[in-house]
Amino acid sequence: MTSANPPHTTGPQVRARTLVRNPRLWLVPTVLSALVAVGLSLLYMGGILNPNDNLYRLPIALVDEDRGAPLPGQRGTLGKQVTDSIAADRPSATDIDWQRLDLAGARKALASGKVYGALVVPADFTASVSALTTNRATVRPTITVLTNPGLGSLGSSLAAQINQNAAHQASLTIGKQLSAAGAVPTTRLLLTDPVAVTTRVGHPIGRHSGLGLTAFYYTLLLVLGGFIGGNLVNSGVDTALGYADSEIGPWHTRHAAVPIDRTQTLVLKMLMTAGISLLTTTLVMLATIGLLRMDASHLPMLWLFSYCATVAVGLGVQAINAAFGGIGQLVSMFIFIALALPSSGATVPLEATPGFYRFLGLFEPMHQLSAGVRAILYFDAQADAGLARGWIMIAVGTVLALLFGFGMTRYYDRRGLRRLTPQLS
Repeated sequence: MTSANPPHTTGPQVRARTLVRNPRLWLVPTVLSALVAVGLSLLYMGGILNPNDNLYRLPIALVDEDRGAPLPGQRGTLGKQVTDSIAADRPSATDIDWQRLDLAGARKALASGKVYGALVVPADFTASVSALTTNRATVRPTITVLTNPGLGSLGSSLAAQINQNAAHQASLTIGKQLSAAGAVPTTRLLLTDPVAVTTRVGHPIGRHSGLGLTAFYYTLLLVLGGFIGGNLVNSGVDTALGYADSEIGPWHTRHAAVPIDRTQTLVLKMLMTAGISLLTTTLVMLATIGLLRMDASHLPMLWLFSYCATVAVGLGVQAINAAFGGIGQLVSMFIFIALALPSSGATVPLEATPGFYRFLGLFEPMHQLSAGVRAILYFDAQADAGLARGWIMIAVGTVLALLFGFGMTRYYDRRGLRRLTPQLS
């Protein structure tokens, strides 16, 4: 190890106030900082400002369990009329993906994270509405809204609001029909809005689940673990091999350069990333589940998925750093953090974001990984709840990182672009 800064130097020292007047020194950091500031502002705020206006095919179950006899002069039950009217409502034809299911199918869809909520018309709906026009009314007609907190508090509440509005509009329509029929025994106020709307949890999750947000924050820990760990390994190896300076406070040192090509350096960094991820993944689980008591099940599968996800991100970081060099950290930050967070769909549903974010969600890792973690934590590790897609995208990401990283380093090595001799400007 040799010192890069001898204790005494000769010749005049350059002063900062002299360098600060050099426009070339300002150009690159100024342009990059400005682009990052504007890009992050547009990316993060653009996806959350108005979820209602950006709705596109938000999946909600629509259940008609009504088995009563039709009202006089009507061909079908009121339940069928209500659900048909809701499904055909033109403003929601593209905003909402109303899925016509029976009650068992709706509960299955809720339990697998396929729908954000459900609107259920009960079996006695027509009978209870018909009773309002007589002196036999004992129960107010009720439509039930089921929520799905496992898909996040915002997505679940958004679906609940849509369901409540739809049920209220149905109640007003039915009230007009009853009033027109000349019903006398019931009060006019009841006839104006005769149907009650009750809201219940359709698929409950644990109390220590952060209202459905633990899946997102746990995934964020995995992505940050791979991103930060990968960059720490990258800088640590470069320093140890003599290709980067070590600077801690006033101490500045550089090791003698080890004769190793780019491909072998990448092999070393990737092996170290995979090894260190064993420790970081285990510590994340111990901290969140062991110490903080986060609700979690299928722990062996959760650990394996977490480890593979962290390694996939770490390998991607190493490949990008190997290809882009000094700006590799900035490039990987945009890929794994800046573009991934707003397109994750874990806080704001992708169905409530602009189309650009829905496009990013097709391949950005945060969305795929959070769906897999959510399936394990909330939906009994069902493959069709997002776990299968999560595994597939981990495999695809790992293969792409290996192909891209080693493809670039082999190309650099064949061209003789070695790192042993510093290039002077």
